[in-house]
Amino acid sequence: MPFLGQDWRSPGWSWTKTEHGWKRIVFYGHELEDNNREIDLKELCSGNNENLFVGDVCELATTKRKKDFYNNNTKSQSLNRLDFSSAIQDLRRFNYVAKLFQLIARSQLTSLSGAAQKNYFNILEKIVRKVLEDHYNPRLVKELLQDLSSTLNNLTVHVGRCVLVGNVNIWLCRLETILKWQQQLNNLQIPKQMCDGMSFNDLPLYMQNKILYKLSDAYDIINLGQATPTLHILSENRTLWKRLCHFHFSDKQFCRNLVLTKSDNVDWKLMYFTLQKHYPMKEQYGDTLHFCKHCSILFWKDCGHPCTANDPDSCLMPISPQHFIDLFKF
Repeated sequence: MPFLGQDWRSPGWSWTKTEHGWKRIVFYGHELEDNNREIDLKELCSGNNENLFVGDVCELATTKRKKDFYNNNTKSQSLNRLDFSSAIQDLRRFNYVAKLFQLIARSQLTSLSGAAQKNYFNILEKIVRKVLEDHYNPRLVKELLQDLSSTLNNLTVHVGRCVLVGNVNIWLCRLETILKWQQQLNNLQIPKQMCDGMSFNDLPLYMQNKILYKLSDAYDIINLGQATPTLHILSENRTLWKRLCHFHFSDKQFCRNLVLTKSDNVDWKLMYFTLQKHYPMKEQYGDTLHFCKHCSILFWKDCGHPCTANDPDSCLMPISPQHFIDLFKF
């Protein structure tokens, strides 16, 4: 179960940290009560029995609507409770949320309820706006929008519009919005920053090289190498690409896809892009969702949660974006 609560469909409890420890937030009026209460015989025989039954029917109808709401909006509530909307403002969590939305765009659009769709596109709009304003990681968001556009085109043209939940005109409007976002990102111009202080080029070569070794994305290394001739030489270092290959792939995968140069040396840069086509790369995020096996609850690692286990760290399990989606495949 992905969440701890009174019902397996519940998104879990909300907690707040106080000076006396963690306390659970109680939202009065949100709890569903059993409305099958007993009716006293005197009440039944009194002259107010008509109002009594009308009131009971109204209570039962209200309860049913509440239960249907909770049952049909599990994913939508999860997006709200885990606060993905605010998470994109944190650079440590931005890539995680963007990757999660990319996976949803590839394979989970047809399973989203109306409320989940609304939350999905509202958060997606905030992601695009952040990139346009802060110029942060436009390449990742471009890939997300491209996958989303391709999936929608395939579903609305080739597969059939009936597989999508909701009015088809709404989906066509969303597709037009996605195309507008793509144009805005393609026209994005990152201004050159003017500063009088020390720049990256002023750093010693060993420090520039050390920064390159900290990067785990090959495209970041290539883009940084295009800045100056010196960085280009550093970015072509065989040892750098060898380290990158060993970071993302195993030795067994190397043996199956060995790429040699004319002098029988391993071309590690070409090896990396060859392996990338056949095997998934290691994912790395500044902050990730974690699952507590003792409490059965999801939370951001940096936020923590009030675990009651003797050894809380032994109960934690990191949740990748794909694993997060798998949690909802009941």
